[in-house]
Amino acid sequence: MADIKAELNELFAIPPVVELPPDILGELQSILRLHSISPQELSYKWESYSMKMGSEQTKLDLTTARAFKKDLQEMLERDSRGKAHVRSVDKRGAFATPRSTGKGDDVFGMLDGIVPNTPVPQRSASGATKRKSAFETPAVPKFNKADGMSSPSDARANGNLNGVQTVAFSERQNAGQIVETLNGHLTAYDPPIAPSSDPRVKLTANTDLKKFYYKPMAMHLSEASEVLDDRIDEFQLLVQSYHSLEDSAFGNAANQATSEIVAVGRIASDTLEGKLNAASLMLEASRRTGAGLRVPLKIESTSHEFFPGQIIAVRGINASGEYFSVSEVLEMPLLPPAASLPSTLDSLNERLGLDEEDPENTAHALNVILSSGPYTADDNLSFEPLNALCEKAAESYADVLIMVGPFLDTEHPLLASGDFDLPDDPSIKPDKATLNDVFRILIGAPLVRLAQQVPSMTIILVPSVRDVVNKHVSWPQEPFEKKVLGLPKQAKVVTNPVTISLNEIVVGISAQDVLYDLRREEVIVGKPKDSSILARLPKHLIQQRHFFPLFPPSDRTTLPKTGTEEGVATGMPLDTAYLKLGEWLNVRPDMLVTPSALSPFAKVVESVLVVNPGPLSKRRGAGTYAQLTIHPRKVTKEERNYERAEGTTVGHHLFDRARADIVRI
Repeated sequence: MADIKAELNELFAIPPVVELPPDILGELQSILRLHSISPQELSYKWESYSMKMGSEQTKLDLTTARAFKKDLQEMLERDSRGKAHVRSVDKRGAFATPRSTGKGDDVFGMLDGIVPNTPVPQRSASGATKRKSAFETPAVPKFNKADGMSSPSDARANGNLNGVQTVAFSERQNAGQIVETLNGHLTAYDPPIAPSSDPRVKLTANTDLKKFYYKPMAMHLSEASEVLDDRIDEFQLLVQSYHSLEDSAFGNAANQATSEIVAVGRIASDTLEGKLNAASLMLEASRRTGAGLRVPLKIESTSHEFFPGQIIAVRGINASGEYFSVSEVLEMPLLPPAASLPSTLDSLNERLGLDEEDPENTAHALNVILSSGPYTADDNLSFEPLNALCEKAAESYADVLIMVGPFLDTEHPLLASGDFDLPDDPSIKPDKATLNDVFRILIGAPLVRLAQQVPSMTIILVPSVRDVVNKHVSWPQEPFEKKVLGLPKQAKVVTNPVTISLNEIVVGISAQDVLYDLRREEVIVGKPKDSSILARLPKHLIQQRHFFPLFPPSDRTTLPKTGTEEGVATGMPLDTAYLKLGEWLNVRPDMLVTPSALSPFAKVVESVLVVNPGPLSKRRGAGTYAQLTIHPRKVTKEERNYERAEGTTVGHHLFDRARADIVRI
């Protein structure tokens, strides 16, 4: 009992206080007994709870401790109800899992690589040229699977994949070069002499993280169809309100009629195979408004961009009963921009050290670094780009480091084959090692050292469906398990996708490469409204109010080949029943982070700062990251007066005060 009290005091007492009050300590001990968890696990749950509620408003006292206890109890009851529902379905046998009908086929490839090959002692070429720094990757011992009996190919031993020479990271060209800048007239961040003693960023989760802990691969067709139908019906209400239409203006596009109507539905193709084109466009209605019927669209007099899954509103007529002739595609209403009270902005500016009369300089600006995986090249697991990024974050005293997966990538050839050396660490037992251990040493350890160098930094980790250490195989995706990955206290694990607030700034992040899929599936009828594809694709997300509006996702066999033996990409394992978790609920984000294989960019689209940092490491060379200098949102006297008189909020205008640089690592 004394040990538990001491551990709770160590984890929850905030210096200079060294012991918690007895009533708070009693509540925490009660939670430990009720849920049979350790104090360390309780601290992780408290961290997640306080991030959800807003860390500034969630100080540990008796009231918040009881609210925390109640929240955990409610979550446990919801989980119990969900499990009971699953058990009742299993008893009925209504949704039995189909089994393979193959004759002895190795369906999951489990027999690959069991027969040992000739051992070869060579290592990848990049192993001899590792960077000597505080973030150096631990040395790698001579141990691999099957007691060292598997052998890398000659191409791997020579640092060559698929016949293409890999450029060693230490020999990369133009490191630190800025390849693109947005708002170049704004001053770039100038690091201070020493880091701030306290965090300059208040992190709040605007997403209900608990909803992402659902059971994957347990989708019911009825639930999925209801989600798809509800989305159409919700958009119809939005269109009706935005365009001031009567109920009588709407109709079923599949019904033959001589009068013009407005129809709202989802874009679909008339075939399951092949790419969508202007001749194969169909409109799918919801069951409530159109019995779920599909009707071909004939578009001649208007220009528009379409993609599968897009919700649109069209005006036209179905005179023949065979197709719906479109005369106009109605504009979709956008969510309002994010806004805050002037008094809230004033208090946040004080946190940055900015007074009303102070002249603005970079000392008051936020330094935010964005990166996305992969974090190492295909021929090694040295994670040199990751270590270089940590060096950069430490040198510039970054306030926030947002890292989007994949970290340990299922599409990495060495991880996919299992033919790699384990990190040299005494805590790893070769016969019991897991990929969590590999993550802890190769990725967690550099982040721990970074957090020690800059204690005020906030590190945010977003998983990807390609991450082998995340048990959630479908999108939307639950966070990493922080406990087993050896991450520092400053690291916050969030869901994929997620909407968070950094001070007043609303940031939307999704690890899925939706821009690449949209570029492949988009169909343009007539002349495009925006000639820039990098501005047009994010606009689809903003108009559709969703992180992944494409449905169904692209066939993964049509995506670019990976470096694995099979060469098939992971694609988008979408759990349709939980598609609503990817929606934008109340406001447009100030910033949208959309990692993509397309060229890295930073653009302003519909008042949203859209950033694609690009992969930190390409398959055969170094990649890029994004560095943002975000200047404070100054409040005018007039805005303060309006708040006092009418309680008026003001827009954040991030696109006017943020400088974004795309930088080569």
